[in-house]
Amino acid sequence: MATARTQKTLQEFREYVRKMLHYQEALALMYWDLRTGAPRKGHELRAEAIGTLSSKVFRMSTSHQMEEYLNVLSDPSAFAELTPVDQATVREVRKEFDRSKKIPAKRYQEYVVLVSKSESVWEEAKSTGNFEQFRPYLEQVVAMNIEFVGYWGYKDNKYDTLLDMYEPGITVKQLDEIFGALRNETVRLLQAIVSSGKKPNVNMFEGHFDVQKQRELSLLMLENIGYDFGAGRLDETAHPFQTSINRFDTRVTTRFLPNNLRGALFATIHEGGHALYEQGISTNLIGTPLCTGASMGIHESQSRFYENIIGRSREFWEANFQHVQRLFPEAFGDVTLDEFHFAINNVQPSLIRILADELTYNLHIMLRYELEKGLINSQVKVADLPELWREKMKEYLGIIPETDAEGVLQDMHWSGGLFGYFPSYSLGNIYAAQFRNALAKEVPDFMEQVRKGELSGICEWLQNKIHRHGKLLQPADIVQQVTGEPINAKYLVSYLKEKFSPLYGM
Repeated sequence: MATARTQKTLQEFREYVRKMLHYQEALALMYWDLRTGAPRKGHELRAEAIGTLSSKVFRMSTSHQMEEYLNVLSDPSAFAELTPVDQATVREVRKEFDRSKKIPAKRYQEYVVLVSKSESVWEEAKSTGNFEQFRPYLEQVVAMNIEFVGYWGYKDNKYDTLLDMYEPGITVKQLDEIFGALRNETVRLLQAIVSSGKKPNVNMFEGHFDVQKQRELSLLMLENIGYDFGAGRLDETAHPFQTSINRFDTRVTTRFLPNNLRGALFATIHEGGHALYEQGISTNLIGTPLCTGASMGIHESQSRFYENIIGRSREFWEANFQHVQRLFPEAFGDVTLDEFHFAINNVQPSLIRILADELTYNLHIMLRYELEKGLINSQVKVADLPELWREKMKEYLGIIPETDAEGVLQDMHWSGGLFGYFPSYSLGNIYAAQFRNALAKEVPDFMEQVRKGELSGICEWLQNKIHRHGKLLQPADIVQQVTGEPINAKYLVSYLKEKFSPLYGM
Protein backbone atom coordinates (compact mmCIF):
# COMPACT_ATOMS: atom_id res chain seq x y z
CA MET A 1 0.00 0.00 0.00
CA ALA A 2 1.48 3.33 -1.08
CA THR A 3 2.01 5.97 1.60
CA ALA A 4 -0.27 9.01 1.62
CA ARG A 5 2.48 11.29 0.32
CA THR A 6 3.43 8.91 -2.48
CA GLN A 7 -0.21 8.41 -3.45
CA LYS A 8 -0.90 12.17 -3.53
CA THR A 9 2.23 12.88 -5.58
CA LEU A 10 1.44 10.01 -7.93
CA GLN A 11 -2.09 11.30 -8.58
CA GLU A 12 -0.85 14.82 -9.29
CA PHE A 13 1.94 13.43 -11.50
CA ARG A 14 -0.54 11.38 -13.54
CA GLU A 15 -2.77 14.41 -14.11
CA TYR A 16 0.21 16.57 -15.03
CA VAL A 17 1.46 14.02 -17.56
CA ARG A 18 -2.02 13.59 -19.02
CA LYS A 19 -2.24 17.35 -19.54
CA MET A 20 1.07 17.27 -21.42
CA LEU A 21 -0.26 14.45 -23.59
CA HIS A 22 -3.31 16.56 -24.45
CA TYR A 23 -1.02 19.31 -25.76
CA GLN A 24 0.89 16.68 -27.71
CA GLU A 25 -2.37 15.41 -29.20
CA ALA A 26 -3.11 18.92 -30.47
CA LEU A 27 0.41 19.12 -31.89
CA ALA A 28 0.01 15.76 -33.64
CA LEU A 29 -3.20 16.94 -35.27
CA MET A 30 -1.59 20.22 -36.37
CA TYR A 31 1.38 18.35 -37.82
CA TRP A 32 -0.88 15.87 -39.65
CA ASP A 33 -2.86 18.77 -41.14
CA LEU A 34 0.35 20.54 -42.17
CA ARG A 35 1.52 17.48 -44.09
CA THR A 36 -1.83 16.49 -45.66
CA GLY A 37 -3.26 19.63 -47.18
CA ALA A 38 -2.86 22.81 -45.13
CA PRO A 39 -2.62 25.81 -47.50
CA ARG A 40 1.02 26.50 -48.35
CA LYS A 41 0.72 30.18 -47.48
CA GLY A 42 -0.25 29.22 -43.96
CA HIS A 43 2.77 26.99 -43.33
CA GLU A 44 4.97 29.63 -41.72
CA LEU A 45 2.35 30.77 -39.22
CA ARG A 46 1.46 27.15 -38.49
CA ALA A 47 5.12 26.46 -37.78
CA GLU A 48 5.13 29.30 -35.25
CA ALA A 49 1.99 27.93 -33.58
CA ILE A 50 3.56 24.48 -33.40
CA GLY A 51 6.63 26.08 -31.87
CA THR A 52 4.56 27.83 -29.21
CA LEU A 53 2.69 24.70 -28.15
CA SER A 54 5.84 22.57 -28.28
CA SER A 55 7.59 25.09 -26.08
CA LYS A 56 4.72 24.84 -23.61
CA VAL A 57 5.09 21.05 -23.42
CA PHE A 58 8.86 21.42 -23.16
CA ARG A 59 8.56 23.84 -20.24
CA MET A 60 6.11 21.52 -18.49
CA SER A 61 8.44 18.55 -18.98
CA THR A 62 11.36 20.45 -17.42
CA SER A 63 9.50 22.47 -14.80
CA HIS A 64 10.30 22.62 -11.09
CA GLN A 65 6.93 20.95 -10.51
CA MET A 66 7.94 18.00 -12.70
CA GLU A 67 11.29 17.82 -10.94
CA GLU A 68 9.54 17.61 -7.56
CA TYR A 69 7.23 14.83 -8.77
CA LEU A 70 10.14 12.84 -10.16
CA ASN A 71 12.31 13.32 -7.07
CA VAL A 72 9.56 11.95 -4.83
CA LEU A 73 8.53 9.08 -7.09
CA SER A 74 12.08 8.10 -8.08
CA ASP A 75 13.11 7.65 -4.46
CA PRO A 76 13.72 3.88 -4.04
CA SER A 77 11.20 3.47 -1.22
CA ALA A 78 8.45 5.30 -3.13
CA PHE A 79 9.34 3.73 -6.49
CA ALA A 80 8.94 0.27 -5.00
CA GLU A 81 5.34 1.13 -4.08
CA LEU A 82 4.38 1.93 -7.68
CA THR A 83 2.70 -0.39 -10.17
CA PRO A 84 4.79 -1.58 -13.18
CA VAL A 85 2.94 0.94 -15.39
CA ASP A 86 3.67 3.83 -13.03
CA GLN A 87 7.29 2.72 -12.65
CA ALA A 88 7.75 2.65 -16.42
CA THR A 89 6.03 6.03 -16.74
CA VAL A 90 8.39 7.56 -14.19
CA ARG A 91 11.31 5.93 -16.01
CA GLU A 92 10.34 7.40 -19.38
CA VAL A 93 9.44 10.85 -18.03
CA ARG A 94 12.66 10.97 -16.01
CA LYS A 95 14.70 10.10 -19.08
CA GLU A 96 13.02 12.87 -21.07
CA PHE A 97 13.40 15.31 -18.16
CA ASP A 98 17.11 14.62 -17.79
CA ARG A 99 17.57 15.03 -21.55
CA SER A 100 15.43 18.14 -21.99
CA LYS A 101 16.55 19.95 -18.85
CA LYS A 102 19.97 20.37 -20.41
CA ILE A 103 18.60 22.33 -23.39
CA PRO A 104 17.76 26.05 -22.91
CA ALA A 105 14.01 26.46 -23.41
CA LYS A 106 14.51 29.28 -25.92
CA ARG A 107 16.83 27.13 -28.04
CA TYR A 108 14.31 24.31 -28.02
CA GLN A 109 11.53 26.59 -29.27
CA GLU A 110 13.82 27.96 -31.95
CA TYR A 111 14.59 24.41 -33.01
CA VAL A 112 10.93 23.40 -33.26
CA VAL A 113 10.17 26.42 -35.43
CA LEU A 114 13.25 25.69 -37.54
CA VAL A 115 12.33 22.07 -38.31
CA SER A 116 8.73 23.01 -39.11
CA LYS A 117 9.96 25.53 -41.67
CA SER A 118 12.66 23.14 -42.83
CA GLU A 119 10.10 20.44 -43.62
CA SER A 120 8.06 22.82 -45.75
CA VAL A 121 11.15 24.08 -47.60
CA TRP A 122 12.29 20.48 -48.14
CA GLU A 123 8.94 19.61 -49.72
CA GLU A 124 9.27 22.49 -52.19
CA ALA A 125 12.97 21.82 -52.84
CA LYS A 126 12.23 18.17 -53.55
CA SER A 127 9.56 19.08 -56.08
CA THR A 128 12.12 21.11 -58.05
CA GLY A 129 15.24 19.10 -57.23
CA ASN A 130 16.87 22.23 -55.80
CA PHE A 131 19.18 21.16 -52.97
CA GLU A 132 20.64 24.65 -52.62
CA GLN A 133 17.22 25.94 -51.59
CA PHE A 134 17.13 23.42 -48.74
CA ARG A 135 20.83 23.44 -47.81
CA PRO A 136 20.86 26.44 -45.38
CA TYR A 137 17.97 24.96 -43.41
CA LEU A 138 19.61 21.55 -43.23
CA GLU A 139 22.88 23.14 -42.11
CA GLN A 140 21.05 24.80 -39.23
CA VAL A 141 19.25 21.58 -38.30
CA VAL A 142 22.52 19.61 -38.28
CA ALA A 143 24.30 22.32 -36.28
CA MET A 144 21.57 22.38 -33.65
CA ASN A 145 21.59 18.59 -33.34
CA ILE A 146 25.34 18.69 -32.75
CA GLU A 147 24.76 21.48 -30.22
CA PHE A 148 22.14 19.39 -28.41
CA VAL A 149 24.46 16.36 -28.28
CA GLY A 150 26.91 18.70 -26.58
CA TYR A 151 24.31 19.45 -23.91
CA TRP A 152 23.37 15.79 -23.49
CA GLY A 153 26.87 14.36 -23.60
CA TYR A 154 28.12 11.12 -25.11
CA LYS A 155 30.51 8.32 -24.25
CA ASP A 156 32.09 6.79 -27.36
CA ASN A 157 30.40 8.44 -30.34
CA LYS A 158 28.24 11.55 -30.67
CA TYR A 159 25.85 9.61 -32.88
CA ASP A 160 25.17 7.11 -30.06
CA THR A 161 23.26 9.82 -28.20
CA LEU A 162 20.89 10.30 -31.13
CA LEU A 163 20.53 6.56 -31.75
CA ASP A 164 19.38 6.13 -28.16
CA MET A 165 16.42 8.43 -28.79
CA TYR A 166 14.96 5.95 -31.29
CA GLU A 167 16.48 2.60 -30.30
CA PRO A 168 17.51 2.59 -26.63
CA GLY A 169 20.68 0.63 -26.02
CA ILE A 170 21.89 0.42 -29.63
CA THR A 171 25.33 1.88 -30.37
CA VAL A 172 27.48 2.68 -33.40
CA LYS A 173 29.80 -0.15 -32.41
CA GLN A 174 26.91 -2.65 -32.53
CA LEU A 175 25.48 -1.27 -35.76
CA ASP A 176 28.82 -1.29 -37.54
CA GLU A 177 29.12 -4.99 -36.76
CA ILE A 178 25.51 -5.91 -37.54
CA PHE A 179 25.32 -3.83 -40.72
CA GLY A 180 28.75 -4.94 -41.89
CA ALA A 181 27.81 -8.62 -41.78
CA LEU A 182 24.34 -7.99 -43.25
CA ARG A 183 25.80 -5.94 -46.08
CA ASN A 184 28.19 -8.74 -47.03
CA GLU A 185 25.41 -11.33 -47.10
CA THR A 186 23.13 -8.98 -49.03
CA VAL A 187 25.76 -8.34 -51.70
CA ARG A 188 26.44 -12.09 -52.05
CA LEU A 189 22.76 -12.87 -52.54
CA LEU A 190 22.35 -9.93 -54.93
CA GLN A 191 25.28 -11.15 -57.03
CA ALA A 192 23.78 -14.64 -57.15
CA ILE A 193 20.45 -13.25 -58.29
CA VAL A 194 22.08 -11.16 -61.00
CA SER A 195 24.13 -14.19 -62.12
CA SER A 196 20.98 -16.32 -62.36
CA GLY A 197 19.94 -14.31 -65.40
CA LYS A 198 16.32 -14.73 -64.41
CA LYS A 199 14.09 -11.65 -64.36
CA PRO A 200 10.37 -11.15 -63.84
CA ASN A 201 8.20 -9.34 -66.37
CA VAL A 202 7.38 -6.02 -64.73
CA ASN A 203 5.68 -4.50 -67.78
CA MET A 204 2.35 -5.01 -66.03
CA PHE A 205 3.21 -2.09 -63.77
CA GLU A 206 3.84 0.30 -66.65
CA GLY A 207 1.01 2.55 -67.70
CA HIS A 208 -1.75 4.59 -66.10
CA PHE A 209 -3.47 3.49 -62.88
CA ASP A 210 -6.52 5.49 -61.90
CA VAL A 211 -5.88 7.19 -58.56
CA GLN A 212 -9.40 6.61 -57.27
CA LYS A 213 -9.10 2.90 -57.99
CA GLN A 214 -5.70 2.88 -56.29
CA ARG A 215 -7.34 4.44 -53.27
CA GLU A 216 -10.04 1.75 -53.32
CA LEU A 217 -7.35 -0.94 -53.42
CA SER A 218 -5.39 0.68 -50.57
CA LEU A 219 -8.50 0.90 -48.41
CA LEU A 220 -9.24 -2.75 -49.13
CA MET A 221 -5.70 -3.83 -48.21
CA LEU A 222 -5.90 -1.93 -44.91
CA GLU A 223 -9.21 -3.60 -44.15
CA ASN A 224 -7.81 -7.04 -45.01
CA ILE A 225 -4.82 -6.76 -42.69
CA GLY A 226 -7.11 -5.76 -39.82
CA TYR A 227 -6.87 -1.95 -39.67
CA ASP A 228 -9.73 -0.44 -37.66
CA PHE A 229 -11.26 2.38 -39.71
CA GLY A 230 -13.41 3.29 -36.73
CA ALA A 231 -10.17 4.47 -35.13
CA GLY A 232 -8.35 5.83 -38.17
CA ARG A 233 -8.40 7.06 -41.75
CA LEU A 234 -6.34 7.15 -44.96
CA ASP A 235 -5.08 10.41 -46.48
CA GLU A 236 -2.53 11.59 -49.05
CA THR A 237 0.80 13.29 -48.46
CA ALA A 238 4.13 13.92 -50.19
CA HIS A 239 5.91 11.30 -48.08
CA PRO A 240 3.83 8.48 -46.50
CA PHE A 241 3.67 8.32 -42.71
CA GLN A 242 1.48 7.08 -39.87
CA THR A 243 0.59 9.22 -36.89
CA SER A 244 -1.37 8.60 -33.71
CA ILE A 245 -3.48 11.50 -32.54
CA ASN A 246 -4.58 9.34 -29.61
CA ARG A 247 -5.14 5.66 -28.86
CA PHE A 248 -8.38 5.63 -30.85
CA ASP A 249 -7.29 7.93 -33.68
CA THR A 250 -4.44 6.33 -35.60
CA ARG A 251 -4.06 7.75 -39.09
CA VAL A 252 -2.35 6.41 -42.20
CA THR A 253 -1.13 8.42 -45.18
CA THR A 254 0.14 7.33 -48.59
CA ARG A 255 1.02 8.86 -51.93
CA PHE A 256 -0.88 8.00 -55.09
CA LEU A 257 0.92 8.39 -58.42
CA PRO A 258 -0.92 7.61 -61.69
CA ASN A 259 2.10 5.76 -63.10
CA ASN A 260 3.09 3.84 -59.98
CA LEU A 261 0.68 1.30 -58.52
CA ARG A 262 3.25 -0.49 -56.37
CA GLY A 263 4.35 2.69 -54.59
CA ALA A 264 1.04 3.55 -52.95
CA LEU A 265 0.00 -0.08 -52.51
CA PHE A 266 2.99 -1.16 -50.45
CA ALA A 267 3.41 2.19 -48.71
CA THR A 268 -0.16 1.80 -47.49
CA ILE A 269 0.43 -1.72 -46.21
CA HIS A 270 3.67 -0.53 -44.58
CA GLU A 271 2.01 2.36 -42.77
CA GLY A 272 -0.88 0.07 -41.95
CA GLY A 273 1.56 -2.18 -40.09
CA HIS A 274 2.60 0.80 -37.99
CA ALA A 275 -1.05 1.60 -37.32
CA LEU A 276 -1.89 -1.96 -36.25
CA TYR A 277 0.84 -1.69 -33.63
CA GLU A 278 -0.65 1.52 -32.25
CA GLN A 279 -4.19 0.15 -32.39
CA GLY A 280 -3.09 -2.97 -30.48
CA ILE A 281 -1.62 -1.22 -27.46
CA SER A 282 -3.35 -1.99 -24.18
CA THR A 283 -5.95 0.61 -23.23
CA ASN A 284 -4.53 0.44 -19.70
CA LEU A 285 -1.67 2.60 -20.99
CA ILE A 286 -3.91 5.46 -22.17
CA GLY A 287 -2.92 8.72 -20.51
CA THR A 288 0.71 7.66 -20.13
CA PRO A 289 3.76 8.11 -22.40
CA LEU A 290 3.81 4.32 -22.63
CA CYS A 291 0.87 4.32 -25.04
CA THR A 292 3.11 4.11 -28.11
CA GLY A 293 5.68 1.77 -29.63
CA ALA A 294 8.66 0.49 -27.64
CA SER A 295 11.11 1.94 -30.15
CA MET A 296 11.37 2.91 -33.79
CA GLY A 297 13.05 -0.40 -34.58
CA ILE A 298 10.24 -2.42 -33.00
CA HIS A 299 7.74 -0.16 -34.78
CA GLU A 300 9.47 -0.75 -38.11
CA SER A 301 9.46 -4.48 -37.46
CA GLN A 302 5.68 -4.37 -37.58
CA SER A 303 5.42 -2.26 -40.73
CA ARG A 304 8.04 -4.33 -42.53
CA PHE A 305 6.43 -7.57 -41.30
CA TYR A 306 3.14 -6.61 -42.93
CA GLU A 307 4.65 -4.99 -46.01
CA ASN A 308 7.13 -7.74 -46.87
CA ILE A 309 6.69 -10.97 -44.94
CA ILE A 310 2.92 -10.85 -45.38
CA GLY A 311 2.30 -8.32 -48.18
CA ARG A 312 4.84 -9.67 -50.67
CA SER A 313 4.14 -13.33 -50.00
CA ARG A 314 2.46 -15.51 -52.59
CA GLU A 315 -0.05 -16.64 -49.96
CA PHE A 316 -1.30 -13.09 -49.37
CA TRP A 317 -1.96 -12.56 -53.05
CA GLU A 318 -3.70 -15.90 -53.43
CA ALA A 319 -6.40 -14.25 -51.33
CA ASN A 320 -6.12 -10.74 -52.81
CA PHE A 321 -4.92 -10.80 -56.43
CA GLN A 322 -8.52 -10.95 -57.58
CA HIS A 323 -9.01 -7.38 -56.34
CA VAL A 324 -6.07 -6.11 -58.40
CA GLN A 325 -7.44 -7.84 -61.49
CA ARG A 326 -10.92 -6.47 -60.89
CA LEU A 327 -9.78 -2.87 -60.45
CA PHE A 328 -7.14 -2.90 -63.20
CA PRO A 329 -8.26 -5.52 -65.76
CA GLU A 330 -6.33 -4.02 -68.67
CA ALA A 331 -3.00 -4.31 -66.85
CA PHE A 332 -3.55 -7.55 -64.92
CA GLY A 333 -6.42 -9.40 -66.60
CA ASP A 334 -4.05 -11.80 -68.39
CA VAL A 335 -1.39 -11.89 -65.66
CA THR A 336 -1.03 -15.07 -63.61
CA LEU A 337 -0.60 -15.09 -59.84
CA ASP A 338 2.94 -16.45 -60.17
CA GLU A 339 3.87 -13.69 -62.61
CA PHE A 340 2.45 -11.03 -60.29
CA HIS A 341 4.18 -12.51 -57.24
CA PHE A 342 7.53 -12.63 -59.04
CA ALA A 343 7.08 -9.05 -60.28
CA ILE A 344 6.38 -7.56 -56.83
CA ASN A 345 9.52 -9.32 -55.60
CA ASN A 346 11.72 -8.12 -58.43
CA VAL A 347 15.25 -7.55 -57.18
CA GLN A 348 16.85 -4.62 -58.94
CA PRO A 349 18.92 -1.79 -57.47
CA SER A 350 16.83 1.38 -57.50
CA LEU A 351 17.23 5.05 -56.67
CA ILE A 352 14.28 5.53 -54.31
CA ARG A 353 14.42 3.96 -50.85
CA ILE A 354 10.68 3.58 -50.30
CA LEU A 355 10.40 1.84 -53.70
CA ALA A 356 13.42 -0.41 -53.14
CA ASP A 357 13.03 -4.16 -53.25
CA GLU A 358 13.15 -6.15 -50.05
CA LEU A 359 16.73 -7.34 -50.57
CA THR A 360 18.51 -4.10 -51.51
CA TYR A 361 16.49 -1.91 -49.14
CA ASN A 362 19.02 -2.29 -46.33
CA LEU A 363 21.78 -0.92 -48.56
CA HIS A 364 19.81 2.34 -48.77
CA ILE A 365 19.72 2.48 -44.99
CA MET A 366 23.43 1.79 -44.65
CA LEU A 367 24.17 4.65 -47.05
CA ARG A 368 22.15 7.09 -44.94
CA TYR A 369 23.64 5.70 -41.73
CA GLU A 370 27.16 6.37 -42.96
CA LEU A 371 26.30 9.94 -44.00
CA GLU A 372 24.50 10.67 -40.72
CA LYS A 373 27.41 9.48 -38.66
CA GLY A 374 29.65 11.77 -40.67
CA LEU A 375 27.38 14.79 -40.30
CA ILE A 376 26.96 14.48 -36.53
CA ASN A 377 30.67 13.86 -35.99
CA SER A 378 31.53 16.85 -38.22
CA GLN A 379 33.30 14.61 -40.71
CA VAL A 380 30.84 15.40 -43.52
CA LYS A 381 29.64 18.83 -44.65
CA VAL A 382 26.03 19.43 -45.69
CA ALA A 383 27.23 21.12 -48.89
CA ASP A 384 28.98 17.88 -49.89
CA LEU A 385 25.96 15.62 -49.37
CA PRO A 386 24.69 15.53 -52.99
CA GLU A 387 28.05 14.36 -54.34
CA LEU A 388 28.68 11.95 -51.47
CA TRP A 389 25.21 10.55 -52.00
CA ARG A 390 25.96 9.87 -55.65
CA GLU A 391 29.29 8.26 -54.78
CA LYS A 392 27.78 5.93 -52.18
CA MET A 393 24.85 5.01 -54.44
CA LYS A 394 27.37 3.91 -57.05
CA GLU A 395 29.42 2.02 -54.45
CA TYR A 396 26.49 0.33 -52.68
CA LEU A 397 23.99 -0.17 -55.49
CA GLY A 398 25.84 0.47 -58.72
CA ILE A 399 23.55 3.29 -59.85
CA ILE A 400 23.74 7.09 -59.75
CA PRO A 401 20.78 9.53 -59.39
CA GLU A 402 20.51 12.13 -62.13
CA THR A 403 18.79 14.68 -59.89
CA ASP A 404 18.86 15.52 -56.20
CA ALA A 405 15.09 14.93 -56.05
CA GLU A 406 15.76 11.22 -56.58
CA GLY A 407 18.95 11.44 -54.54
CA VAL A 408 19.71 13.36 -51.37
CA LEU A 409 16.31 15.13 -51.26
CA GLN A 410 14.12 12.03 -51.46
CA ASP A 411 13.56 11.57 -47.70
CA MET A 412 11.95 14.02 -45.30
CA HIS A 413 13.71 12.71 -42.16
CA TRP A 414 16.66 15.10 -42.11
CA SER A 415 14.40 18.11 -42.66
CA GLY A 416 12.66 17.20 -39.41
CA GLY A 417 15.90 16.60 -37.53
CA LEU A 418 15.40 12.85 -37.27
CA PHE A 419 19.07 11.93 -37.09
CA GLY A 420 19.53 8.45 -35.66
CA TYR A 421 16.19 7.29 -37.06
CA PHE A 422 17.23 5.62 -40.32
CA PRO A 423 18.99 2.60 -38.71
CA SER A 424 15.61 1.71 -37.21
CA TYR A 425 14.42 0.60 -40.65
CA SER A 426 17.08 -2.08 -40.99
CA LEU A 427 16.74 -3.02 -37.33
CA GLY A 428 13.05 -3.40 -38.07
CA ASN A 429 13.80 -5.85 -40.88
CA ILE A 430 16.04 -7.84 -38.56
CA TYR A 431 13.47 -7.89 -35.75
CA ALA A 432 10.65 -8.78 -38.18
CA ALA A 433 12.49 -11.86 -39.44
CA GLN A 434 13.33 -12.87 -35.88
CA PHE A 435 9.67 -12.49 -34.85
CA ARG A 436 8.61 -14.47 -37.94
CA ASN A 437 10.83 -17.33 -36.83
CA ALA A 438 9.22 -17.32 -33.37
CA LEU A 439 5.73 -17.12 -34.90
CA ALA A 440 6.45 -20.10 -37.16
CA LYS A 441 7.43 -22.19 -34.13
CA GLU A 442 4.25 -21.34 -32.20
CA VAL A 443 1.83 -21.13 -35.15
CA PRO A 444 3.26 -23.45 -37.81
CA ASP A 445 0.33 -22.90 -40.20
CA PHE A 446 0.39 -19.09 -40.06
CA MET A 447 1.08 -18.75 -43.79
CA GLU A 448 -1.81 -21.10 -44.51
CA GLN A 449 -3.99 -18.62 -42.60
CA VAL A 450 -2.63 -15.87 -44.84
CA ARG A 451 -3.51 -17.97 -47.89
CA LYS A 452 -7.11 -18.12 -46.69
CA GLY A 453 -7.20 -14.37 -46.06
CA GLU A 454 -7.50 -14.94 -42.32
CA LEU A 455 -4.99 -12.61 -40.66
CA SER A 456 -6.79 -12.14 -37.35
CA GLY A 457 -4.84 -14.95 -35.66
CA ILE A 458 -1.50 -13.48 -36.71
CA CYS A 459 -2.59 -10.02 -35.59
CA GLU A 460 -3.68 -11.45 -32.24
CA TRP A 461 -0.30 -13.17 -31.78
CA LEU A 462 1.54 -9.92 -32.50
CA GLN A 463 -0.77 -8.01 -30.14
CA ASN A 464 -0.21 -10.45 -27.31
CA LYS A 465 3.54 -10.72 -27.81
CA ILE A 466 4.42 -7.16 -28.82
CA HIS A 467 1.69 -4.57 -29.37
CA ARG A 468 -0.11 -4.60 -26.04
CA HIS A 469 3.05 -3.76 -24.09
CA GLY A 470 3.47 -0.39 -25.77
CA LYS A 471 6.51 1.22 -24.24
CA LEU A 472 6.14 -0.68 -20.99
CA LEU A 473 9.04 -2.91 -22.03
CA GLN A 474 12.40 -1.96 -23.52
CA PRO A 475 13.06 -3.15 -27.12
CA ALA A 476 15.81 -5.58 -26.10
CA ASP A 477 13.46 -7.09 -23.50
CA ILE A 478 10.70 -7.55 -26.09
CA VAL A 479 13.05 -9.30 -28.52
CA GLN A 480 14.40 -11.55 -25.76
CA GLN A 481 10.93 -12.31 -24.42
CA VAL A 482 9.40 -13.09 -27.83
CA THR A 483 12.30 -14.95 -29.44
CA GLY A 484 14.37 -16.23 -26.51
CA GLU A 485 17.54 -14.49 -27.65
CA PRO A 486 19.00 -11.02 -28.32
CA ILE A 487 18.89 -9.33 -31.73
CA ASN A 488 20.21 -11.71 -34.36
CA ALA A 489 20.46 -10.86 -38.08
CA LYS A 490 20.87 -14.51 -39.14
CA TYR A 491 17.10 -14.94 -39.33
CA LEU A 492 16.81 -12.11 -41.86
CA VAL A 493 19.56 -13.63 -43.98
CA SER A 494 17.87 -17.06 -43.82
CA TYR A 495 14.48 -15.59 -44.67
CA LEU A 496 15.85 -13.69 -47.70
CA LYS A 497 17.64 -16.79 -49.01
CA GLU A 498 14.57 -18.94 -48.42
CA LYS A 499 12.40 -16.46 -50.30
CA PHE A 500 14.55 -15.44 -53.25
CA SER A 501 16.36 -18.71 -54.05
CA PRO A 502 13.31 -20.46 -55.54
CA LEU A 503 12.13 -17.29 -57.27
CA TYR A 504 15.44 -16.95 -59.08
CA GLY A 505 16.10 -20.66 -59.53
CA MET A 506 19.13 -20.76 -57.26
